[in-house]
Amino acid sequence: MEWTNTTLVEEFILKGFTGGPVFQAFIFTALLLVYIIILSGNVFIIVIISSDYRLHSPMYFFLSCLSFIEILAVSTVIPELLAVTVTEKRTISRAGCHTQIYFYYFSFTTDFFILTVMSFNRYLAVCHPLRYSSIMINSLCIKLAGGSLLTSSSCILISLMLRINIPFCSRVLNHFFCDGSAVLKLACVDVRVIKRNEIIISVFILIGCLLLTAVSYSLIVFTVIRIPSKEGRHKTFSTCVSHLVMVIIVFGSAIFINIRPPKDYSVTETDRVVNLLSTILAPLLNPFIYTLRNEKVKNCIRDAKNRCFNNFCFRA
Repeated sequence: MEWTNTTLVEEFILKGFTGGPVFQAFIFTALLLVYIIILSGNVFIIVIISSDYRLHSPMYFFLSCLSFIEILAVSTVIPELLAVTVTEKRTISRAGCHTQIYFYYFSFTTDFFILTVMSFNRYLAVCHPLRYSSIMINSLCIKLAGGSLLTSSSCILISLMLRINIPFCSRVLNHFFCDGSAVLKLACVDVRVIKRNEIIISVFILIGCLLLTAVSYSLIVFTVIRIPSKEGRHKTFSTCVSHLVMVIIVFGSAIFINIRPPKDYSVTETDRVVNLLSTILAPLLNPFIYTLRNEKVKNCIRDAKNRCFNNFCFRA
């Protein structure tokens, strides 16, 4: 790749969302509210799981890991978008842009791995209940979570190292954050090799995780339909519904965004809206999906609320 006669861009200008002051104020207020809900809900899940011994099991350990990753995902994008919306300063440094790209894709890649691990955990719990406690010991759970983080980090770093010294012909980024595809469009050189490598890595991770998850749930369904009683089948499969809903949301969003015909790769206002929705949807719904359908979590929340109320009344 020939990189002569190019300008070394040290910062980018984020275009953000177009619209008048009223629309910008609406976007800022809505996003701030959503961000507060996401942070509150996911932090609450982490706190309730860590503080109640009844939730000290592999399933809830992985759920707390998922909540942490959801917080990281939205915190990578939304604060920057809020700043772009409410202030005149719409610039981000080159180093800041690469950092945002790293954490954005790292969080979503880790999401895939954690959800895949959770599906494996569900498979063991349903298909091998007698061996479950001897297999899913604490050390294995930590290794699976740590392996997910390490694999995600390695994959994203490989992609980032290919990007880091690319020269750019323009500094105006047609997005509200440093989206990887939008940044590559500003390059002064041929980036087809980089795009091809990133597509290979993305497809390998996305399709690989999706296939492993599909295999786990196929085996779960096969086991459930062999349970003689209807009540037993319903009770067993109901424990998997919340996780299955998250799998559909996360993987469905990723497929919708990334698997598109080449003619649609230009970044439009619709693309920015879709990117924003895909970024906030899973983190926003995660606390509600795993608490509203989970009696054990609801009981722990109820007990925690009663303890807080009793302590308050006693001190008063």
